[in-house]
Parts: sequence; C-alpha cells; structure tokens
Amino acid sequence: MSIKILHRDDLPLGGFSGLKEHRLVMNPELFGPHVNPGTWPGIAGFAYLADARFDPKGETRLHEHKEIDVISVMLEGRIDHQGSLETGQGLEAGHVQIQRAGGEGFSHNEINPDDTRNRMLQLWVLPEQAGERASYRLYKPVSGKMTRVYGGSHDQADTLASHTVIEVGHLNPTQTYILEKPFLAYLATGKATANNADIQEGDLFQAEQLSFTAKTAVQLVVIYEI
Repeated sequence: MSIKILHRDDLPLGGFSGLKEHRLVMNPELFGPHVNPGTWPGIAGFAYLADARFDPKGETRLHEHKEIDVISVMLEGRIDHQGSLETGQGLEAGHVQIQRAGGEGFSHNEINPDDTRNRMLQLWVLPEQAGERASYRLYKPVSGKMTRVYGGSHDQADTLASHTVIEVGHLNPTQTYILEKPFLAYLATGKATANNADIQEGDLFQAEQLSFTAKTAVQLVVIYEI
C-alpha cells in the first residue's frame, strides 16, 4: 500500500502573537492565495492543521471565528481558555477541545499560564450546514485506544455531526490501528510504521487505507470521511 508523507520540519516555522507554528494543511477553498507552499489541501471538510508551541505566558489574543469548527488537541503543558464559549475552561495535556462557530460565531483567547512552552495542535473543519448555533465540547481520550472526538450522524449526541470524522489516539507500543478507507493522519508524538513505512513525530501521511503499528507510545490524529 503506497503512502505519501509530509515532514513537519521541512516546512517553515511561522506564527503570530505569542505562538510559533508549522502549518501543514491549508485548504485553497478557505485560504485562497494565502496558502503556504508545500502544505496539503486536506480531506473532506478538513481544511487546516497547525502544530503550535505557545511561548511562556503566550496567548493567541482574543479573536473571532464564524462558520468554522475549531478542534484543539493539547499535547504538552496546559491552556487557559477564555471566550464566549465555556470561558474559564482549562485544557491539560491529552484533552481535546471542540468549538463550533456556526452562524452565531464565537470569540476566544487561548493562554499559556506557565513559564514554560507548551504544544497544541489546531485543526479546522468547514461546516456542512451554514447558520448553526455555536457549541462547545471537551474530550479526554484514554490511553490505549482511538477516540472519536468529531463527526458522525445527526442521530447521535456523542460528537458534533459531520461526514468528516476526527479520531485521536493515545496508543501503546505494538498497538495496531486498521482503517479501510482513504485517510489523512498526523503522528503528533512517538514512532510507528504505517503501511510498512517508518513514521515519526511531525509526519503527516495519507493513503487509500491504513495499517498502523506503534513502535513507542504515540499520539495519533486520523481524519477520514464517512
């Protein structure tokens, strides 16, 4: 099974306010002429992926979103969340925060309260239906399994509905994950093999199906369409 791999550290380091980030996915439909060279367009409604580190006491500053779903995966350290949705909520390493802007929109500021740098992934998904109400979810994926944090049918309440699915996994050494459909995935931490290719932290990869085995403890994000 062939596989394409994009290495995070082959891309330029950018950022704004109090954070530095590598942008790996930038959908041309959303970013137009501002797409960074070398980035990938995403899959289904998945339109943006950044691997970011906040400076000590750094913050994004208060800003607004409309008609976008914002998924934040906390990898290291913690974040104080402020804004129009669930202000005061704290994120710790392993937590996943989901904010649906909808037509109502939301404002937020993510703040590093500590004197050391932290690390967070941010993913954006384009909404399938315009004008929805703003909403907020917080997930705490458990070790040893993949957890769906986004996407699914409208007749369930565990996740926000979408044909674009995001799973976040904290897998142990030798654990496997099989997916028999086209996917886009990001190895946030650790080392693994995917379709017999060596994968390491900071690798974005895609293929028509996935056979994944963790070599070390890993944090994995997988995106696909249902």
